[in-house]
Amino acid sequence: MKILVATEKPFAPIAVTQIRELVEGSGNVLALLENYKSAPELLEAVADADALIVRSDLITPEVLDAAKKLKIVVRAGAGYDNIDISSCTDHKVVVMNTPGQNSNGVAELVFEMMLYQARSGFSGKSGTELRGKTIGLHAFGNVSKYVAEIARGFGMDVYSFDPFIGADVMRTAGVKVCTSKEELYSKCKYISLHLPLNDKTKKSIGYDLLKLLPHDGVLVNAARKEVIDEDGLLKIFAERNDIKYLSDGEPDSKAVFEAKYKERYIFTTKKMGAQTEEANINSGVAAAKQIVDYFATGNEKFRVNR
Repeated sequence: MKILVATEKPFAPIAVTQIRELVEGSGNVLALLENYKSAPELLEAVADADALIVRSDLITPEVLDAAKKLKIVVRAGAGYDNIDISSCTDHKVVVMNTPGQNSNGVAELVFEMMLYQARSGFSGKSGTELRGKTIGLHAFGNVSKYVAEIARGFGMDVYSFDPFIGADVMRTAGVKVCTSKEELYSKCKYISLHLPLNDKTKKSIGYDLLKLLPHDGVLVNAARKEVIDEDGLLKIFAERNDIKYLSDGEPDSKAVFEAKYKERYIFTTKKMGAQTEEANINSGVAAAKQIVDYFATGNEKFRVNR
């Protein structure tokens, strides 16, 4: 079977080496399309691929039409909104993700942004400390577990709200359970978002929640920018000069923040949560393992479409 790694943002060389060893060691063939610049390059490369490993690359109906032999595509990472799931199902293509492989990298970025903000961007101005502060985790998946662990190391008071996770799971992780998102936002100085992007979560974080934040509240978004209702965010920024927003990735309204709210935001220039060597290796190798196992045994453990 031909397994194509198609990555506009390539894996680290060490990750590619390990992927190659795994793929070729199992009797399959590895092909690479790295740093491609246009959709036609991808369309040409997928024409004879049996399997596809991608990162944030867009897998559209056009790509699937071109990939006549494609049987499986694996997103090296947790989020898979870059893949047209419905079209994959129509084309009888299995879609998988690699949950948990990037989690520590994302969690550490949360604290890198929080520390930079708390110390006034290392500008020489007096800052604040994290110890003793409250942090609320909106959703308690793989990333939140790492965030909670790091937060406890800083001596923070950790809360979470997730209607889909048992309270015992959160308590076992040393987290205090909130029974509503409104309770979470009203109790915590820091709110860290770890929601998946779907129809229910899109633009779900807006004015009504953010107005509940205590004085000097900080919203940290290591999820997708689309979970934020940016009109609501800008409205609360206009009403309260104490709230700050830290985001992994630039919002659509970046220009407004630059013009009006200097020193109240931190935006990475591109999504950086999974941009570590370790996450790169973990997610890429996990994707390759899942494909090899699927071809060998039919294992669909991480399948996200049916």
